[in-house]
Amino acid sequence: MKVGDLLPSFSLPDQDWNNLESSVLLGAPCVVYFYPRDETPGCTKQACSFRNNFAMFEKEGARIIGISTDSPESHLIFKEKYNLPYTLLSDQDSKVHKLFGVKPSLFGLLPSRVTFVFDKDGVLKFKFNSQLLFETHVTNSLEELKKLQTSV
Repeated sequence: MKVGDLLPSFSLPDQDWNNLESSVLLGAPCVVYFYPRDETPGCTKQACSFRNNFAMFEKEGARIIGISTDSPESHLIFKEKYNLPYTLLSDQDSKVHKLFGVKPSLFGLLPSRVTFVFDKDGVLKFKFNSQLLFETHVTNSLEELKKLQTSV
């Protein structure tokens, strides 16, 4: 995906086995971030950074969605253990990863860490890809959301 593309249409189960349709993300800005695995050090740091800044995302009117190939059961444990106040989606067959163009990194050995910021109309405004800058995904997303507010 590139800036200007529309939010792809998809449906995935969340941590409670409820299907989330991408269409419910329209009408407000949203941050969709792909991460490698629940409970790994970098992913935990990133997830907790989104949690710690959750009030700032709410202030910008944005919804946060985390996606990995982990199962809904794994997501539920991860979400409860770290008190994550946002939805985690399970993309076990990587179909949504492919829709977003999220490809494995490190010679195909590790799932990628990519964050997308969409405006209220589902238009991609920002994309950030970094395997190691865990918290930068959060700070960059907030900066982009603030830009969206000032451009309205």
